Amino acid sequence: MTGVPKRGRPGWPVGLSARLLALTALFVMLAELMILAPSLAAFHENWLIVRTRLAEEASVAVELAPPGAIPQKKTAELLEGAGVVTVAVSSHGFRRLLLAAPRMEKAPTLIDLRKRNSFDKLAAPFETLGSSAPRMLRVVARPQFRDGDFVEIVTPEGPLREDLIGYLGSILASSVFISLVAGVLVYMSLNAALVRPMRRITLAMERFRARPDDPLARLKPSGRRDEIGRAEVELNQMQEDLLAALHSRARLAALGEAVAKINHDLRNMLTSAQFASDRLAASADPKVAQALPRLERALGRAVRLAEGVLAYGKSEEAAPQLALLKLSEVVADAAEDSGLSTDGVPLVTDPSADIELSADPDQLHRIMVNLFRNARQAIEASPRADRPGQVTVSASQDGEHVRIEIADNGPGLPERAKARLFQVFSGSQRPDGAGLGLAIARELAVGHGGELSLARSDGDGAVFLLTLPRVVAARPVA
Repeated sequence: MTGVPKRGRPGWPVGLSARLLALTALFVMLAELMILAPSLAAFHENWLIVRTRLAEEASVAVELAPPGAIPQKKTAELLEGAGVVTVAVSSHGFRRLLLAAPRMEKAPTLIDLRKRNSFDKLAAPFETLGSSAPRMLRVVARPQFRDGDFVEIVTPEGPLREDLIGYLGSILASSVFISLVAGVLVYMSLNAALVRPMRRITLAMERFRARPDDPLARLKPSGRRDEIGRAEVELNQMQEDLLAALHSRARLAALGEAVAKINHDLRNMLTSAQFASDRLAASADPKVAQALPRLERALGRAVRLAEGVLAYGKSEEAAPQLALLKLSEVVADAAEDSGLSTDGVPLVTDPSADIELSADPDQLHRIMVNLFRNARQAIEASPRADRPGQVTVSASQDGEHVRIEIADNGPGLPERAKARLFQVFSGSQRPDGAGLGLAIARELAVGHGGELSLARSDGDGAVFLLTLPRVVAARPVA
């Protein structure tokens, strides 16, 4: 790949940014629409109250004038100025018509501002907007400028409907403007706080998928302490773990290629060595006779291991071939092959290790050799003057399991090594180590239906716990 693939990346119209802007504007618009009905109701009622007050002021002037002093033309002007056609007042149970236009053909619609409930107030403006034919409204309200029971006016609905439509248009225009402004502001804020960091994380994943070995493809955490910061940290850790796994696979592939090339010749060499050991068996030298059984066992194990190596260097462990073994004898053989001796790092076998168990002799031997060799090398790498190094083996058993402890009094394991102790190419603490020994030992233990774990590691040394079932349900090791 020569670049970051762009296929599948959403563009602006369908991306998170555009959706965020559209949703913000939509929600603000919905909020404005929720207050539309109360706003129209308040405008509708205020318009009627204003007309009532104007008519009431005109009626006061008529009432104070002498009878017949105000001509008909002046009365019409007062009614037109108030926007009404009729004005009446009621005081002490008597209703008086103060200003009146010619008689109407149809009875007006009654609106009593004194007795309306909330539902009536909310429904009134929509009745006005939805009316198909012009109506006359008979409005009754409490007086403000006189004593009395009520003031009653009759006014045409047309001017109210026109003013209501104009007010509705202004509300909708302001709602659209507020929605756009709020949407842009919220979009800019959330885009800076969420969308751009998420886009940065997405681009980092795309770059890493295209070029995992490129250092620039790694995401550097921004140090934020919120969910975005946690996602950055987790992604960075995931990229690090994945890169380590890719490197391990690359090393395994290279190792497999090398092993595939030498496997054939190695088996021939081991076969020749077996022939040589057969000739040595005829020697009368007692030292040769003493060392020959160990040489034959080592050559036999090496031949069987080489025969199990498959193409491209992948190794498939055979299912355990169970046999009844004495643990103390297995420990003694493994100590000899791993270099433990009284002249160097000695092995101390606890009396509890003198038990019998059912296991594969070769596989159990390999587990012990790996653990003993690691312990010896750790002690030799960091010798202590206050006490000599040693490796101790103890065991215990119950109805179902055998537990074998392999302890050393070396320097222990560093904290950073514990997390990847049993990972291939990651567990070794020596510069020349391959990091395979503990991984192989654990796989063999799991193949027996058991487990190998680190029980303790501190300044007093390390303790590994090998748990094996007394009755093994053998299965192939992956």
